[in-house]
Amino acid sequence: MKPIVLVHGFWVTPRSWEHWKAHYEAKGHQVIAPAYPGFEVEVEALNADPTPVVNVTVPQIISHFEEAIRALPEPPVIIGHSAGGAFTQILLDHGFGSAGVAMNSAPTEGVRVVPLSQLKSTFPVLKSPANRHKAIPLTFEEWKYAFTNTFTDDEARSLYERYAIPASGGILWGGVLANFQPGHQDTWVDYHNDNRAPLLFVSGSEDHIMPPAIQESNAKHYKSNTITERREYEGYAHLLPAQKGWEQIADDVLEWALAHGK
Repeated sequence: MKPIVLVHGFWVTPRSWEHWKAHYEAKGHQVIAPAYPGFEVEVEALNADPTPVVNVTVPQIISHFEEAIRALPEPPVIIGHSAGGAFTQILLDHGFGSAGVAMNSAPTEGVRVVPLSQLKSTFPVLKSPANRHKAIPLTFEEWKYAFTNTFTDDEARSLYERYAIPASGGILWGGVLANFQPGHQDTWVDYHNDNRAPLLFVSGSEDHIMPPAIQESNAKHYKSNTITERREYEGYAHLLPAQKGWEQIADDVLEWALAHGK
């Protein structure tokens, strides 16, 4: 059975994968969901002291995941959500994984589509350059808009209390500036890399923070001969891995990865 690596995004920790991890393990897969360096503590501890959020960098995150993947018995299926989708793309570009799935993915360098709903969702961080040196939390109202806009208030509140942590202002600002600075930045990938493993972009139609237009543009940037495909799920918000019906999506993307993987 193929091992599976789950890559979490910003404003959450690996806890956000708890149901997917158990779901895949029940099917017999070895599943790991590493935390970013310094995020190995519980959600409550990171909210009490977000210093690890401030200090972490993209190269550290990528290196940490590469080390974890090297320890696996064979190349895994890599599934990333949000920023984890961008990190999945980088890991595949670096030669890791048998196949990758980027769900409601943050864009890699060169993707310039910026829908209005994304601007509103990220405004708590991008409203001030001073936030580049801070860990920025979302209020419940901001979380509801960005992550759980199709959920009931009770569902959104429960997930906010269980999953939400601050995000790195430095990394988010770095992603914005990557398209305006010379040279390759932290989220650069080689869109012409023919040796990359197959990649599937998955979008939720109602995602505010990473709308389908971002996945569509990101996918179109790839000019290699390697498989790059897109799927969109109607009615799903950004926190797709926790929305009712997630089991079918989990099965769909794993089936695709096993069918197309190297």
